[in-house]
Parts: sequence; C-alpha cells; structure tokens
Amino acid sequence: MAKIKLPNDQRTPLLDKLQRYIAEELDYELGQFEAEFMLDFIGDNLGPHFYNQGLRDAQAVVADRLELVTEAIDELEQ
Repeated sequence: MAKIKLPNDQRTPLLDKLQRYIAEELDYELGQFEAEFMLDFIGDNLGPHFYNQGLRDAQAVVADRLELVTEAIDELEQ
C-alpha cells in the first residue's frame, strides 16, 4: 500500500489536535517536530488498520444494498 500523504490543510489541524491532546491528557508540551513524527508514526503503523476496517465496513454496506436490489429484481420476475 502506498504511503498516505496528507495535504497541509488536513495535516495542520491534525497536528494541532495531537499537540492539544498530549498537553491536556499527559501534561506534556509536544513540539512541532515531535508532533509531526508522532503523526507520521500513527499514520504509518495504525492508519492501515483503520483504513482496512473502513473498506470492510463499506463492503458490508454495498453487499447489503446489493441484496436489496437482488430481492427487488426477484420480486419483478414473472
């Protein structure tokens, strides 16, 4: 899987949230470099698991919808 590269307009708010969370929950001021390193680590190591779960969830929704379509077609059969 290709590495996910977030554009700055998405990355910056995530870095801010991460820094705020660490400050509030762990009482530690995370510098910009540290926050970027941590965000990259999370994205590289945890991101694929969340991505794959999202794909499985989407696949389940599509399968449910396809079943409804199949049932509707079956009802139209003469």
